[in-house]
Amino acid sequence: MSVYKEVFLKSKRSFAVLIDPDKTGSKQALSLLKGANQIEEISCFLVGGSLVAHNSTSELINLLSANTDKPVILFPGNINQICYADAILFLSLISGRNPEYLIGQHVVGAPIIKKLGMESISTGYMLIGEPSSTSYVSNTTPLPANKPDLAAATALAGEMLGHSVIYLDGGSGSKQPIPGNIIAEVSNAINVPLIVGGGIKTYEDAKRALDSGAQVIVIGNAAEKDAQTLYEIASAVADVNRQLEVH
Repeated sequence: MSVYKEVFLKSKRSFAVLIDPDKTGSKQALSLLKGANQIEEISCFLVGGSLVAHNSTSELINLLSANTDKPVILFPGNINQICYADAILFLSLISGRNPEYLIGQHVVGAPIIKKLGMESISTGYMLIGEPSSTSYVSNTTPLPANKPDLAAATALAGEMLGHSVIYLDGGSGSKQPIPGNIIAEVSNAINVPLIVGGGIKTYEDAKRALDSGAQVIVIGNAAEKDAQTLYEIASAVADVNRQLEVH
C-alpha cells in the first residue's frame, strides 16, 4: 500500500508528529518514539523545517525509520533537504506568489525524487494567519485568518490543479491554531484530504480542527516541549473517531 493511501485515505482521523531536525537530537527523538510508537492515532512522522541542513535531516529520518513501523514522510523546507524517506510531501506554496515555491524549486527537485525512487505526494500548501519563519524564508504573505472564502477558493484551485492533499499551516511556532471556520469552509470546498497544522497544543485545539473537517492534524512544537501532549491529542482523535462511527 502506498503511504498516501495508508495515511490520508483512511476513513478514520489521525495525527502526525512533525519533528524538526534543527531542534531535535537523536536522544530526544528516541525518547519521543517510545511513547509515539504505542499511540495508534499517530499515522506518521513528518520530518523537516525551514532552516535545517541536509545531513541532519537524513540522519534523523534514518534514525526514525530504524525505530518505528509508522511511515516517515519528508516535509522539506527547500530542495537541499531532499533525501530518501518513505514519501515526500511535494509542496507547492499556493497561498503565495513566489514562483520559486510554486514551481521553481520543484523543477530542480523532481529529478532527484525520481532518482531516489521515493513516493511523491502532491500537496497544495497554504500558510494562514500571522507571519512566521516559514513565510519569511519563502518570501510570501500568509492568507488572512478572517477570510475563509479566500482560503476555500485557493484550496479549490489547488485541487483543480491536481494536488492530492491540501495542507493548511499556521507556520512554525504559531501562537494560535487556524480558526475552525477556515478549516470548515476549506473542507466543504474540496474533495481531497485536508491536513491542518500550526498552533495545535491542547485537546480542545485538536478536536476543533478535526470536527471542522481536518483529516490529519499535525503536532510539532507542543510535542517537542512536552511528550505528554501526544496522549492528550490522541484522546481528541479517538473521541472524534468514535463520533464518526456512531454517525
